[in-house]
Amino acid sequence: MPTVKTYNMLGEETGKIKLDKDIFGIEPNTAVMHSAVVNYLANQRQGTQSTKTRTEVRGGGKKPWRQKGTGHARQGSTRAPQWTHGGVALGPKPRSYNYVLPKKMRRLALKSALSSKVADKELLVLDEITLDSIKTKAIADMLKALKADRKVLLVLPEKNDTVILSARNIPGVKTALVNTLNTYDILNADKFIVLKDAVAQIEEVYR
Repeated sequence: MPTVKTYNMLGEETGKIKLDKDIFGIEPNTAVMHSAVVNYLANQRQGTQSTKTRTEVRGGGKKPWRQKGTGHARQGSTRAPQWTHGGVALGPKPRSYNYVLPKKMRRLALKSALSSKVADKELLVLDEITLDSIKTKAIADMLKALKADRKVLLVLPEKNDTVILSARNIPGVKTALVNTLNTYDILNADKFIVLKDAVAQIEEVYR
């Protein structure tokens, strides 16, 4: 059963916590994590790119020259794809890139990502975050004390606008709730900081 240290907002070690080995201690499945990341990125695509076909570009209503006797190849329109300012043949049109991974794959990918963070010593468990008001400096000082000065994913047990608004202007810092966790965000973070109450929720949801 993996064990990690717990910290307070000053970066001081306050104890240790045992993690569920079925969630934080499995052998990471690289192939499934890759599939989950590709799926996430594909679902983020807007799919709004578009080109005009020969029927949509302006002009070209008149046949440029007669069918026979000119020595030129026959042409029906100056807006065919081979002409300058002509339409695009087989170009992209608005479409959806979304697709859904099987539930078991999504769950395995998430567990693999969590386990990899534990194995790489990139998971930090925080006792709690207490803020009287919205203070970006307080979160920045906390991250500095925890030596989390690059990309950070901060997982909260419940929505806390004070913490979310305090952290949102810090470059590289992203906040998430347990029910919004995804494999991409976990793997993309250099430090994965989870509140102690959120750890319990993760183990309850994904057990």
